[in-house]
Formats: sequence, structure tokens, C-alpha cells
Amino acid sequence: MTAISLAVPDATPVLDEVFLAELTRSLAADAERYDRDGAFPHANLALLHRHGLLGLACERKAGGGGADLGEQRRVIGAVAKGEPSTALVLCMQYLYHRRLAANPNWPEALKRRVIREAVEEGALINSLRVEPELGSPARGGLPQTVARRQADGWLLDGHKLYTTGIPGLTWLAVWARSDDPVPLVGTWLVHRDAPGIRVVESWNHLGMRATGSHEVIFENVRLPLEHAVDVYPADRPPPLNAPAQADFNRSTAVLLGALYDGVARAARDWLVQWLAERIPGSLGAPLSSLPRVQEAVGQIEGWLLANRLQLDVLASQPLSSQEAGLIKVAVTENAVAVVEKALELTGNHGLSLDHPLQRHYRNVLCGRVHTPQRDSALVLAGRLAFETLQG
Repeated sequence: MTAISLAVPDATPVLDEVFLAELTRSLAADAERYDRDGAFPHANLALLHRHGLLGLACERKAGGGGADLGEQRRVIGAVAKGEPSTALVLCMQYLYHRRLAANPNWPEALKRRVIREAVEEGALINSLRVEPELGSPARGGLPQTVARRQADGWLLDGHKLYTTGIPGLTWLAVWARSDDPVPLVGTWLVHRDAPGIRVVESWNHLGMRATGSHEVIFENVRLPLEHAVDVYPADRPPPLNAPAQADFNRSTAVLLGALYDGVARAARDWLVQWLAERIPGSLGAPLSSLPRVQEAVGQIEGWLLANRLQLDVLASQPLSSQEAGLIKVAVTENAVAVVEKALELTGNHGLSLDHPLQRHYRNVLCGRVHTPQRDSALVLAGRLAFETLQG
């Protein structure tokens, strides 16, 4: 494995451009290998922990980094530019910690434990929500994963798909329902070491290959009563906390947008270097000297500028969920367009497995899968436009 030479900073890292650029270079050194083998990037996450980055989004009063959304975005972008599967695991970590800080329903002792272990031990957490029968819960419906009441706790049974980071997770926040006549619905917290958890290593995707997003099967997993950390009766859902939901949607759009923008920037950097060095015999000069090539690269620069400005605004202003969704879609589509334009300019060279451009393309396409997806974001924006007109 390639040695990583970053000096260990203070517990609260100084997120300057020199540090972030070196972080990108270090992670990029093994990116091709992780893509080829599909191995989970344990070493990358250990590196992030050594630099205090796995607890960066935890509250400062709890011992975390206390970074704001803009700082989290810069870290995600730098990590993604180096190795994007690592960035997706980190993105899920930040999103969960951000939501946890504002969640009054969790038992305080469990909340403190999750945060302390993230900061001190690099413990990872993620939500497990997607199921074979239901698909994504963003489309509605009740989970088939069931927590059965026992005298001293719960027995959890179920099957989850696309559990990003499962080879490295310590805590699994499992979306489930109870077996009560009127079921409770919500999150049951499961420690990865609990007996009865089985991982089916089924993740074999075209892009983001090292995320370890395998299937997880729960069979009679015993949980304490207090591990039903955030549940509610199915027939009496809690009133929507609109500000908290809007903040989560904004955070999701910023961090996922930064991730796929980072992939596009890696593609851009490789492309510009390649065009400056490629000298066809028939031309006798670098391809970068051609006006049509300069025009195409200028278009790429425009897409990346638009991404930066949109993410700047979204990270610093409390925009609505509708606006956040539109920016996530726009940033993702711009990132895809950057890599497609790079492939258009390079032809066969860009599609060669000897070059990273094809890897960047496979990775950037995955941005379209994450919630909110294009159709949902656009339908919401269109519906609100008509509601405004009617009002």
C-alpha cells in the first residue's frame, strides 16, 4: 500500500488549503486500487480519524470538531477529489452527526456514547433504510424490518440493502417498525458486534465501488429497550419540524453536491494536464493550443464555477428544501457534464483503463441515485410554483 506521509495535526485540524490538498493527494494514491478491487478503504478512514475528521461534525461541547457546514463541505470535496468512496462514508457520518445534535428524542446517554466513540475511536454510524420489498423509504411505505417486544428489550429481524460503509460501521441506525397492534416506526440503534447480524457481500457496482454498500440481514438481534432511540406510533406521526428538516435537506444537498463536484474536479485536473502534454504528430503542438479545445475546457470551467457558487450559497444561507433539491440536481448534472465533456475531448484515451477518466465517469454517475433524485426535486419545485400561482 502507498505510504501516507501527512503529519498528524492537532485534535481540531486546521482546514487550510495546504492540508486539504495534501489530503487529496494522499487519498488519490490508492484510489485506482480501491476501484479495481472494490476493497473497503479502512486505511483511508483510519487516516481521517488520526486527523480528527471523523468527529468533525460533532458538537464542540461534546468533544467534537464543531465544524460548520461550509467546513464540512470543504473536507468532503477534498476527500472526494482523492477517493470518492471514502468521501461517501464520511458524508453519511457528517449527516448523521448533524441530525443527531438536533434530535431531542434520543436517550442522552446513548447520544453521548455515539459522539464520544466517534471522536475518540473513529466509530462510524449510518442509517440502514432501503429494503428489497419497499425500496427507498423516500418514496413512502412502512418498513418490513420488525422489532418484536420482549420483557427486557427487542428482537430485531429484517433485511436491508445498500448499507454504505457496513464493513467499517460501529453503529447501525436501523429503520424498522415494532410488532405492536399499532406499530411504532422509527430508528432502532444496533451495535455492529451484536449477535445475529449477517452481511451479504453483494455490492458490485459500476461506480463508487469501495463503499462496501452490501446487504445486511438481522436475525433475532437482541437490543435493550432504550435502543428504540427515535420512534413514534404509525398512526400518530410527530408534527413536522420544518426548520430541522430543511436544515437536513440543505446539508444533504451541500455534502453530496461537494462529493460529486470533487469527482468532477479530479477529472478536470487530469484532463487539463493531459491536453497540455498530448502532442499529435499531425499537429506538432499540444492539444491545449487549439481554440476549440480551449473553448471546451472553458465550458468545463463554467460548470465548475456554477457549482462552487451554488454550493457557497447553499452552505451559508438557510434555503428551503425545494431550493436545496434543485441545487443538488444542478450541481450533480454539472459534475456529470464535466466528465462527459472530458471524455468527448479525449476519445479512446479517456476510456482506457490505464487512465483515471473512465473511473471518474463511473463514479460521478452515482450522484444521480442519491436523494433527492431529479424527478422528485423537479416535481416538488413545479408543484410549489403552481401552488404559489393559485395562492
